[in-house]
Formats: sequence, structure tokens, C-alpha cells
Amino acid sequence: MKNKLPISVILPIKSAIVKDFEEYFDKAIKSITSNDVIPSELVIVHTQEEKLISFLESYNFEDLNVKKLKFEETPNYSSQINFGIKNSEYEWISIFEFDDEYSSIWFRNVKKYMESYPNVQVLLPVVVDTDSKGMFAGFTNEAVFAANFTQELGFLTNETLQNYQNFQTAGSVIKKQVFEDFGYFKPSIKLTFVYEFLLRLTYNSVNIMTIPKLGYKHLNMREGSIFWSYKNSSERMLDDEVKFWLATAKKEYFFAEDRTIKYEPQKS
Repeated sequence: MKNKLPISVILPIKSAIVKDFEEYFDKAIKSITSNDVIPSELVIVHTQEEKLISFLESYNFEDLNVKKLKFEETPNYSSQINFGIKNSEYEWISIFEFDDEYSSIWFRNVKKYMESYPNVQVLLPVVVDTDSKGMFAGFTNEAVFAANFTQELGFLTNETLQNYQNFQTAGSVIKKQVFEDFGYFKPSIKLTFVYEFLLRLTYNSVNIMTIPKLGYKHLNMREGSIFWSYKNSSERMLDDEVKFWLATAKKEYFFAEDRTIKYEPQKS
């Protein structure tokens, strides 16, 4: 029997009808089960798609304690994560994606950081971004280790976020109490919802530490993903809309609750 951490891994899935879904999913789950320390539960928030439900019912999750939750509203990433967190059982939350992978030392190192930094409420990994072929594309969350970005090495501040927006919560470890105290992701904010969430936490003095030795691989710009659709479909996001959502994030982070927001294209 493997040792377990008091972590609920939240895995939102919208559809199994995407290119290479089963291959990505299998690698993602095996990246958890290959660890010598595993999470106390895996919470999968899935849609009502029949193919997806059938696949999840037949999949062998090995030693993982799996909770499958059907999301009956219109699916979106933020709402599915929020739903999973609210129905989770453990003190800590980790946000996971079906096409990402934890390293084989991830949970063991998380345990060490939890014990060494009891006042830290959010642990962000330095994420290794890859393209669809698995080739290295860059790093995310690494800015807090760069000169002139932060006053205290490794800690994310509101001031840092005002000047630098490239952060993400995939692969993160967050105390459930943080969501309960300061609010969840805001579904009304497109594209910059992670940025707004981190702004809100730092505004409320939540201790966020970026950890270089966790090891999390993130597939960047997968076909069918949110960002892919904005870049490659008829819904392609224009520069004005990007600016709008960045400005909206900076206006909205003072509010814990989600508010109705709609982008209106500028008239020429």
C-alpha cells in the first residue's frame, strides 16, 4: 500500500472526442500511480458525453481512490474545477489536466515542502511546457526566480503580477480553505481567469511559493483546447479582446464573487 497525501486532485474533462484523448489520459493517470506517494483522492468532473462516461467506467485506475462527478450544467473549465473542489474531501487541492503529467517525484516533494513551509498556502511548480509532439516549448511560473521580479525569491506578490502575467495553476497545490475564504475561479472571465485568481489571492496576502523541484509537464496549445480555439477558429481572439480581459482581471480581483461580464467588440 502506497503512502497517501491529504490532497484531492481535481481533473475536469469536457470530452473524450478529441485527438489522442485515450493516450493522453493514460499517460496522465500513470504519472500519478508511478509515484511512491499518491493523492488521497482523484476527483474527475466529467460531462454527460456517453463516450467519456463509458471510457471512465472501464478504465483501470489501479490503487487510486477515484470519485467521478457528472457535471450537468454547460461545461467550462472554471466551473468544473469549482464543482470538483466543493465536492472534495481533503485539506489540499491539486489542479490537473488530462493531457498533463506529474513527475515521479512530485507528490514526495510536495510533502517535503508542506512540512518545511507550513505558512505557505499555495505551491506553484515551474511548469515545463511542451508542444503536441512532446518537444520543449518553454517554462511557466519561473518569473519569481528572475531578477527584479519579486522582493523575496520564490514568492509571488501582487506587485509582480501587475507587471507579469504568465502564470498558471495547472499542477498547483492549494489549500481548500483558500477557495472557501477568498472565492473560486470566475467563469465569467475568459482567458485570464487564472491571472485574476492569483491577483485576488495576493491581494488578500495569501502566501504563494513557486517551487522549482516539483516537475509538472503541461501540453501547450493542444488541438481542441481553449487557447487553440481562440488562436485557430472563427472565435479567434483579437488584440483588443486580449487587452479587455487583462484589464478586467485587474478590475475584478477585489471581488470574491463572480460577476456577469461580457466583452463587446469595439466599433471602428
